[in-house]
Amino acid sequence: QVQLVESGGGLVQAGGSLRLSCAASGRTFSRNAMGWFRQAPGKEREFVAAISWSGGSTYYGDSVKGRFTISRDNRKNTVYLQMHSLKPEDTAVYYCAAGYEPMPTVGEAGYNYWGQGTQVTVSS
Repeated sequence: QVQLVESGGGLVQAGGSLRLSCAASGRTFSRNAMGWFRQAPGKEREFVAAISWSGGSTYYGDSVKGRFTISRDNRKNTVYLQMHSLKPEDTAVYYCAAGYEPMPTVGEAGYNYWGQGTQVTVSS
């Protein structure tokens, strides 16, 4: 059974940092792009960041550029999202996703496996 399990969410003050992890099991995703999305209450899920299979290419949503960094460790079948300078508007459930292809896309349709999400709450 394929699973993506996010961890590392929590409550943090504005300006703080968090590091999310997404551990995959059931199969290797070393040849697949990986992505992070988020969904705030009352809003649609939005693209946050994505990384190619090798880690050589990364993409970010405009609202997180310069503050978030996506990375991966294929030996551990794990992808990370380092978040700095967090803002209250970053509050959301963060989802990890595995892509169909080696190169990432920004649309949800490009991802076929999803985690259950981890809550990130940024207080002002």
